[in-house]
Amino acid sequence: MSGDEPYAAHDGALLLVLLLACLITVLPLTVHGIKRLIRAARRKETFTARSAAVLAWDATIAMYTWGLLHLFLLDDYARSQACRDSVGDKLSGYAPSFVPLHFGCRTSDGRVVEALIPSYINPAVAVLGVCSLVFTGLAIAHHKKDTDT
Repeated sequence: MSGDEPYAAHDGALLLVLLLACLITVLPLTVHGIKRLIRAARRKETFTARSAAVLAWDATIAMYTWGLLHLFLLDDYARSQACRDSVGDKLSGYAPSFVPLHFGCRTSDGRVVEALIPSYINPAVAVLGVCSLVFTGLAIAHHKKDTDT
C-alpha cells in the first residue's frame, strides 16, 4: 500500500488465484488422506505419519481458504462498513496482507484493527502448519528408516 492509495485492499486477481488454488487442492487432499487412513485401518496399523501429514496439510489449507472466503465474499462497501463498525470515524485506510491473512483498518492515530478475518484463523493456520511440518518430518524419517532396512 502506498501513501496515495490508503484504501487499497488485497489484489483481487491474486485473491482469486489463491482461492481457486486452495479450493482445487483441498478436496483431493481430503480424499487422499481418508483413503490412506482406510488402508491403514485395514492393515491394522495404529498410526501413519503419512496420513496424518496429508490431513494436517489439508486442514491448514482449508482453514486458510476459510479466511480467504471472508475477503472474497465482501465487496468494497461491506469492507468499508466493517471498518467503520470497528474503528468508527477514525478510519484513515486499510492494511491488508496475505501472510498472515489480515484485513486491518488503519486509524488516524496509527493503530490497525482487524475487521474482516475472524481472530481464530491465523493462530489455527499457524498451529496446523506446524503440525503439518512435524508429521511430514515424521513421515520422511519413517520412510528413510523403511528403505534403509
